[in-house]
Amino acid sequence: MGWQLAVESDHITTAAVSAVEYPDLVRRFRVSGVPKTVINESADILGAVPEAEFVEAVVRG
Repeated sequence: MGWQLAVESDHITTAAVSAVEYPDLVRRFRVSGVPKTVINESADILGAVPEAEFVEAVVRG
């Protein structure tokens, strides 16, 4: 879903990172499950959430 927002807006960028290949990022962002979305390195969403909740978190983030 994040990549769809990035396609629609020049203000949003996305990246997918393999937890297996980047254990330092797993520790840094305390990944305990996937998907995990990190917004501006401060807010995060763990798991799949409804689109409206996701968009709200991005706007707040």
